[in-house]
Amino acid sequence: MPRKLIKKFMPDERKLKSNRYLSWLGSHIHDPNLWHLTRKSVSRAFFVGLFCAFIPLPSQMLIAAVAALFVRSNLPISVSLVWLTNPLTIPPMFYFAYWIGTLIIGVDVVAIDFEVSLQWIKAELDHIWLPLVVGSLVCGLVSGSLGYLLMQRFWVWHVNKSWRNRQGRKFTLRKQKAAKTSSDNPDSPEVNQAEDPQQKSPDSGTETDHSDSKKPE
Repeated sequence: MPRKLIKKFMPDERKLKSNRYLSWLGSHIHDPNLWHLTRKSVSRAFFVGLFCAFIPLPSQMLIAAVAALFVRSNLPISVSLVWLTNPLTIPPMFYFAYWIGTLIIGVDVVAIDFEVSLQWIKAELDHIWLPLVVGSLVCGLVSGSLGYLLMQRFWVWHVNKSWRNRQGRKFTLRKQKAAKTSSDNPDSPEVNQAEDPQQKSPDSGTETDHSDSKKPE
């Protein structure tokens, strides 16, 4: 399951629950639904986190936490993805969003030097706020939607891959067991060759599934 892989990159649950920026959530932060790892909750978390990462405000983590409460997405993933915006990535990310905004509303690009400070925001806000907001919303929606769809596809692919691996191991074990039985009882009429899980049926000519378990959804 993808859960084991995702848990390797998730922030520590205890540290996140004690984070001072999330303390306002109160008892809501202990809601188990916000910590479950399911295909829906993780996919929604990717949308929330990537969308909020493009919000040109300093309170992205709080916005992501509120959104996670409303859409029932995984809280740690929703919050941690907004950390994509940091002092190194903010200038290129928001300049790109600003450039996209100028293309959409049809205005000229103004030569600006991004700075991560409130003074710079106050000085430049009158010139760039509209294309920056429009571009940020578009970039957030596009990146969030792509993250949601890709996580959905990855989850299904990973589950199917794990299922095929389990069936392969079961087939190998049956084959080894049949070989051992053949060596112990060479004259036994019950010794048969191990069957491939997708071996064709001699009667119908169609593939017959001999696996012991159903394929996961």
